[in-house]
Amino acid sequence: MSEVTTNPTVSDHASNGLHKKKVLINAFDMSTVGHLSPGQWKNPKDRSATKRKLEYWIDLAKLLDRGGINALFLADTYGGYDTYEGNLDNCIRRAAQWPMTDPTIAISAMAAVTKNLAFAITASTSFEPPFLLAKRFSTLGHLTGGRFGWNIVTSWKKAAFKAIGLDTPIEHDERYAQADEYLRVLYKLWEGSWSDSAIVENKEKDEYIDPDKIRTIKHAGKYFNLESRHIVDPSPQRTPLLFQAGTSSAGSEFAATHAEAIFVSSHSPAILRPKIDKIRQLAKEKGRDPRSIKFFATFTPILGRTDEEARQKHEELLKYASTIGGLVLVSGWTGIDLSKYDPDHELSEKDITEDHRVRSLLDAFTTTSPDIPKWTPRVIAEKASIGGLGPVAVGSPQTVADELEKWVAEADVDGFNVGYVTTPGSFEDVVDLLVPELRKRGIYPEESDIEGLTARERVYGKGQQGLRDDHVGSGYKYDVYDENKA
Repeated sequence: MSEVTTNPTVSDHASNGLHKKKVLINAFDMSTVGHLSPGQWKNPKDRSATKRKLEYWIDLAKLLDRGGINALFLADTYGGYDTYEGNLDNCIRRAAQWPMTDPTIAISAMAAVTKNLAFAITASTSFEPPFLLAKRFSTLGHLTGGRFGWNIVTSWKKAAFKAIGLDTPIEHDERYAQADEYLRVLYKLWEGSWSDSAIVENKEKDEYIDPDKIRTIKHAGKYFNLESRHIVDPSPQRTPLLFQAGTSSAGSEFAATHAEAIFVSSHSPAILRPKIDKIRQLAKEKGRDPRSIKFFATFTPILGRTDEEARQKHEELLKYASTIGGLVLVSGWTGIDLSKYDPDHELSEKDITEDHRVRSLLDAFTTTSPDIPKWTPRVIAEKASIGGLGPVAVGSPQTVADELEKWVAEADVDGFNVGYVTTPGSFEDVVDLLVPELRKRGIYPEESDIEGLTARERVYGKGQQGLRDDHVGSGYKYDVYDENKA
């Protein structure tokens, strides 16, 4: 068994009454002008158009570290959204996740000015050899002192594939088969290449590293071939904390095998709960503790000191929202060109015109609830222009905290990727208004609880720097890995 047990469930708290489940909060951002609330760059309170300056990231990291935020979770994408009207013009014009800079570059600078904040970076398994990613992420693992995670994605945009010289995206389920092999190559490099005692620092023998304690990885698979020792010594966690996004059938199978944390999105906890239950059950069937997988739901709060102040802030934000920008994003995510439909046309899966899209988001988009009885371009334009298609909570710290607790109880999530409408203002409100309320309720860790921990320890508890024993990657650890059986 793993040396550290996972956090108790909500039902555990109800039965023993001893303590409450701690909520994990990531700040959700992207290296682009318009993330999930396009158009706010016009708002004089918004600094999202300054993300191409290092000062933005340094200031944001200091703010999040002060608030005890679990991690800065950075989304990324490898091409523009060209489904709406069949071209990129409105994606570019509305700054709908355009331009997009590389999210990894600023991490070292942010790590240098923070003590406890972790960083989770999105990177695709579709576009580069595993060895290159392994080297880069081992480096970031060292430079952050283990405060590092990877959000694993597979890529689906035609524009992204064309940018690297491929005409057609990989088919959806095959993307995950490729990603599975990609991860197993990485485990061999991160977990199985170096012995813990490889660095000997023997000055008398002029021997810094014992080469006999670094295994050459020889992998010959369907998608990847590699013969090399890992060129970077093990970072504090060896393998970064593994996030994954996507709850399609293939995505769920992949997540149940590899993910330690899963990013999910839905407008309703009732719709999300069965998907979470399914992944936990799949993980259990694979021999994993189903509670060891932590689910983070997208969530956009609009906070005020009172409900009325928050409502006024919301009304002000609506003045700057780009409804076209929202339609551009949703058209890209779903493969439905929303420019072709009457504003009140009720949409369904029959309207999909392109494959290779984000199946989990499409499913959420075509599933109704009491709050959203039907999806039309008019409803989508309203919902997607602030907070994407995820839930938006408007109110005082008490009101928003109540909503978070509702999602924890009803959807069985463990935390939230909290998005912004304006930055840094939305994040300042989370740090100064919401976090104190959550701590008051005993559901958010105090600073003394997180001091000096790695990204994985922040999730599982002090002492669990490496992969848990029930994780598939543990089978590749140096002392147990046998390449002849792999």
